[in-house]
Amino acid sequence: MPTVPAWIEDYAMVVGPEPDDVIEEMDEYAAAEGFPTVGPAVGGWLEQFARMVDAESVFEFGSGYGYSAYWFARGLAADGEIVLTEVDEDELKLARDYLARGDFDTTIHYEHGDAIDIVEAYDGPFDIVLIDNEKTRYREAFEAVREKVAPGGIVVADNAIAGGGIDADAVRELLTGEREAANETTEGIASFVRAIHGDPRFAGSLLPVGEGVVVATRVD
Repeated sequence: MPTVPAWIEDYAMVVGPEPDDVIEEMDEYAAAEGFPTVGPAVGGWLEQFARMVDAESVFEFGSGYGYSAYWFARGLAADGEIVLTEVDEDELKLARDYLARGDFDTTIHYEHGDAIDIVEAYDGPFDIVLIDNEKTRYREAFEAVREKVAPGGIVVADNAIAGGGIDADAVRELLTGEREAANETTEGIASFVRAIHGDPRFAGSLLPVGEGVVVATRVD
């Protein structure tokens, strides 16, 4: 099963933004608890994405203990907003603690529950959407939010190559028609990518850092 080479990850971390003390503590927590995060190489890209699109609003499908949100907040406009969603209340409490220590003025909304239900209560538009919930529900998340992505805004989805039993070769083969079936998480990623490519309002690409990141821009 292919993965992103470790040297690319290391190189990306050297080139990317410097983590602060809070991020380093969050990385230590992830290592100690075996908690999956996007990692600092992808985190640096999240901060850059926020700066590149002058983001004022972010919605996250699956926030864990706030790791991705913290990186987004570092690049967000001073009057920006981030919506964190998490089914684990303890992780959401940790996110509050970490983000409260950040040196930014972003308004943060903490939502406990299923992100696909929660997004219905928000009108948007969102400049950035992060999809990092159950891999089998990536397409469902995209379909729930795509009308709320601002023109020029981006959708970022983690685990396009690895993580959670995903087989990147099988994803590619499902998309090219060389394969008809795979495990549930792999099929979930392939279904999401098909939805991106099937919507003419979005243009997608693959960023080969971390465990692979699909990035799609709303182009209409």
